Amino acid sequence: MARVETLVAVAPETSRLDPTPALARRTHVLIVDDDTAWRDFMDLILRNAGYITARAVDGVEALDMAEQFGPFDLLVTDEMMPRMEGHVLAEEMRRREPCLKVLYLTGYGNHLLKVKGALWEDEVLLDKPSSVADFLEAVGLLLDGRTPPVPS
Repeated sequence: MARVETLVAVAPETSRLDPTPALARRTHVLIVDDDTAWRDFMDLILRNAGYITARAVDGVEALDMAEQFGPFDLLVTDEMMPRMEGHVLAEEMRRREPCLKVLYLTGYGNHLLKVKGALWEDEVLLDKPSSVADFLEAVGLLLDGRTPPVPS
């Protein structure tokens, strides 16, 4: 089973006031991974769950996409990528979009925690590889403070 680490297990205040799940609000997710198979896999899962997605191959492309198509509600990123590590991308995007939630889906969780020290509020670390159920659970907890149903 994949390990999920988070500092915040409760949804942000706005989610508690709005009973409508994020899916019904048409949540926008930016997926960033240099591995095409993982990027496509996460995209398929999220689209089938009702999210609106965009994909980028690295942090530089992701920042360009955020500039053109943002704001995004959630950033799903790998940590080790060419041109920009995931935590650097997340820091830059959160400077521009302070309410952005971040899901690190990576096989380099130890590196991430070493360079960051700890996860920030509204950030989750999920080890790669991850099951579909664990991935959707992490997304749901970040966005709504609850686990969405797994699409059949």
